[in-house]
Amino acid sequence: MASISLFILLIVLAVLLIIGTPIAVAIIGSGLASALPSLNLEVTLITGAQRIFSGTSTYTLLAIPFFVLAGNIMNQGGIAKRLVNFVDAILGRVPGSLLLTNIGANSLFGAISGSAAAAAAVGSMLKDGEETSGYDMDLAVAANGASAPSGLLIPPSNALITYSLVAGGTSIAALFVAGYIPGLIWVLGCLIVAYIFAKKKGYTGTGDFSWKKLWKATLGAILPLSLIIIVIGGIVGGVFTATEGAAIAVVYSLFSALVIYRDINVKDLYSILLDSAVTSGIIVFIIGTSNILSWVMAFTGIPQMISAALLGVTENQFIILLIINIVLLISGTFMDVTPAILIFTPIFLPIVQQFGMSSIHFGIVLVYNLCIGNITPPVGNTLFVAIRVGDRKLSSVMRYMGAFYFAIFIGLMLVTYFPFFSMWLPEVAGLL
Repeated sequence: MASISLFILLIVLAVLLIIGTPIAVAIIGSGLASALPSLNLEVTLITGAQRIFSGTSTYTLLAIPFFVLAGNIMNQGGIAKRLVNFVDAILGRVPGSLLLTNIGANSLFGAISGSAAAAAAVGSMLKDGEETSGYDMDLAVAANGASAPSGLLIPPSNALITYSLVAGGTSIAALFVAGYIPGLIWVLGCLIVAYIFAKKKGYTGTGDFSWKKLWKATLGAILPLSLIIIVIGGIVGGVFTATEGAAIAVVYSLFSALVIYRDINVKDLYSILLDSAVTSGIIVFIIGTSNILSWVMAFTGIPQMISAALLGVTENQFIILLIINIVLLISGTFMDVTPAILIFTPIFLPIVQQFGMSSIHFGIVLVYNLCIGNITPPVGNTLFVAIRVGDRKLSSVMRYMGAFYFAIFIGLMLVTYFPFFSMWLPEVAGLL
């Protein structure tokens, strides 16, 4: 019965996605259809509705709309420019400093805003300087796009909150702390590739290092940087929950943007609130609908069937992880991060737990994997944002993306096969 349900699930989901059905509708349709071989239509519909409601009736879920709102306030409040100035003050004398500044600013702004696409838009602030300095703009766009998703691993991260909900309440604090080193590995890989290209092309820095310049840039960026420390420090220290931390982030970012920096006014709040409400509604509804999939999979035994099939091929956990990585990498190229987390967590988490892999470690591997899909055609939303910002063509940018893909993939292998990179900080922080 499990094999029939899985077949129906995959076929219906694929058909609905191909014809352009919204992802939430595709999840509902495929989930309900796959339950029909085991249950009658009336029971399936009633249970499905109950599962959607229960999937959205979670206190922890409130953290997502709060973090979305805080990110949008930061987005509109001129925070990105201050972060760019801060990173440039540190890296300004290094060859190819504008490329490196772009990468560093993307990681910071992506972490604060919670959006890889918003981080990719940071490249517009460096575009004129890169063109004036004679940079290859295809390389600049590749560096901008490749580094943008790194912020989704560095907390606060809505992707990790979503995973925590689907994974049965895995500690959000532990996931947040676990994301730091893998996120920095991603950034470091991009920095190394950009530096090598910059040296080969003879690019110079933007100027000598100056403590005065660094001090001024630090003062300008101190509030957004402090937000990360306050929110994550409070969550990890047990001062407040992730939801309370997200609410504090909203108040903090609103006060900074309205009172301190005065980059937005009260009139701007309507569009910010509206955009945040729409984005949050989409995310929360998708999470609710995915609860149908979790129920169907548990009821029909789909994860156990897939686990038995994989273990029938090989019992080598390294091979199994490689197969899972390949599936996630391919799926990530045409699925957004949030729906992919909701679909694949109930399938693969029970499998990896059978050979002792921590749900925290797997969560980081999962998100890292799916973030690569954000910059990989044919969908690759973040990459296409970077291309639009840089006004380039995909074919010309892809000449440089190969090197960045290689560095990011090496990082994925390190994070997958060496639990130390994900588990050391949570252990040190006493979260395990």
